[in-house]
Parts: sequence; structure tokens; C-alpha cells
Amino acid sequence: MKEKVLIIGGGIAGMEAARQLQALGCSPLLVEKEHGLGGHVARWHKLFPDMLSAESLVTELEAGLSGVTVYRHTEVKSINRLKDSYSVKLSNGENLVVRAVLLATGFRLFEAAKKEEYGYGVYDHVVTNADLEAWMNGFPDERMPEAPRAVGFVHCVGSRDIKAGNSQCSKVCCMTAVKQAIEMRERYPQAEVYCFYMDLRLFGKKYEDFYIGAQRDFGIHFIRGRVSEVGETIDGRVQVKAEDTLLGKPVKVILDLLVLMSGMVCNPSASALAPQLRLEIDSDGFLRSRDNVAGILESGRPGIFYAGACTGTKTVPETLAEARAAALRIYQYLQA
Repeated sequence: MKEKVLIIGGGIAGMEAARQLQALGCSPLLVEKEHGLGGHVARWHKLFPDMLSAESLVTELEAGLSGVTVYRHTEVKSINRLKDSYSVKLSNGENLVVRAVLLATGFRLFEAAKKEEYGYGVYDHVVTNADLEAWMNGFPDERMPEAPRAVGFVHCVGSRDIKAGNSQCSKVCCMTAVKQAIEMRERYPQAEVYCFYMDLRLFGKKYEDFYIGAQRDFGIHFIRGRVSEVGETIDGRVQVKAEDTLLGKPVKVILDLLVLMSGMVCNPSASALAPQLRLEIDSDGFLRSRDNVAGILESGRPGIFYAGACTGTKTVPETLAEARAAALRIYQYLQA
């Protein structure tokens, strides 16, 4: 009889882990609280650095779920440890018994409105990275100007910010800003595009090339310095004041659109499950792994494993790699 494995979260980590577990001969049960699968990636337009279609990746992963039991629009209401397994009650009333559980609950985006100085929800033409991705995917947004002459991106909104209670780097914001800046230049070649950053953290394969191309091929302006003030001009445009720390002088730019790069914080779904499973929360607010070197996939609790951004900020390649590794680790656990 195939061993049942509960996977909580139907984003790319959960889907990839389910595919791999099924290939290993297990019976994965995938639970997703939304109707659609793919999580945040399903709402994105393109993925850096290759500008791969996000939709194509999600479609490919979903196609591999043939034969996998998928519970959509369903949540885990309770989960309790038995002698050598877990009793799980779902919101649809179904009860499950499984020997292993994989948490792939992902992250949520920092609420940009908490950073009041940037004017999100106050000024007409201030949006977040997620808002811009939705618009690029064809969802109308009245905050988007028809033919912008100038567009700005603010990095590290809610990340590396002790006052916001989120001191860690969100890892993907720099590259997302570069990607979105390129996309805006492609749509509006006449527009000037600015990126206001603290430090550019471009650690991945082809990331540096991507950044250099943004400057060389698309003429995007990178200004090192934290934005100090955002306001609205009399004609409804966005005025941004910052200090260019490389040139050592203040900068004032008038924009038609300001995009705030909201960072990652832990998904509340993970935090809600943690007490039931006696899982630890780390100092950054994410789930704490057994260790951050060799045990990133392990919770320290028997039969409970992690994959993806539930333990910290991750890129898409890192998330997929963790999902594959977690599937193998769960298989080994079940065989022991």
C-alpha cells in the first residue's frame, strides 16, 4: 500500500514535491486553501533572469499532478500527533491519517501601507510589485498611467527594516525590480526608469549580467540611497526625494508611477499550524529548521518536513530544488 504524505500548500514547492513523491511511489495529498495552484508565481508575469513565462512554469508543474489527490479551496483545521502518524482534519470535513507532512506554505508580501512615508493607498500612482505584475497579466488598474514619462522603483520596502519588524533581506526584490524596470522600458521606450536601492544583492546565476544589461541596453538609472520622502504634485504626479549616496547630493525626481518592492514575510498559515505541531518560529518570523546548513528541510519533529519559503526568503530555483530534496528526504524517512 502506498504511503500517504500530506503536503500543505499548493504553490510551486508543494506541486513539485507532489510530483516527485508520486514518482517515488508515494501517495501525496496536496492541500491548497485557494482554488488555483501556483501561489505567488501564478500571479507573476515573467521570471528572472531568463524572462520565462510564470504561467508556463505553473502549467508544467500542474500537468505533472495527474493522479495526485488535490484538495482545492481547503485548509487544515487541525493536526495532531498519534503514536507514529498524524491525524488531520480538513475544512471540507474529511479526516486523514498520514505518516509524514510537508509544509510548503510559502510567504506573504509585506503590507506596503505600513510604510506610510511611501504613500501606498494615499497617492493615486503608487503601487506595489504585486500590483504591477497583475497589471502586466492583463488585470486593469486605474492607478496605472496610460503613457508614463517616468517610472520609479523603491527597493527594500519592509525588508532590512528593523522598525518594520523585518530585518532580513528578501533576496528577490532587487532582481524583481530590475526585471520590472526592463519590462516597463520595453512597453514604454520613451519613459525614464529609476531604481532607488540600498545595496544591490545580485548573487545568482546570470543575475549580474541581467543588471548590467538593464543599464547598458535599457538605460535604466540606478540611484543608491534610501527614499526619504514621497509626495504628490499639483497635477497628480509623484514626487520622490532621496539622497544619492554615491554622488553625495540630494535627488528629486517627478514620476508618473512609483512601484514599491514589498518584501517577503512568513505566511500566517504556517504560524497558525506551528503551535499544533510544536514547531519553532525563528527570530526572522519564519519557521525554524533543525539547522540552517544541512537540516534546512527538517523541523526537528518526527515526520514533519519543510520546503520553500516557509523557512525564509527563497528564489524560484531554490524553492524547486528544496521541493525535490524534501520529497527524497520524506521517502527515505518512510522507508526507515
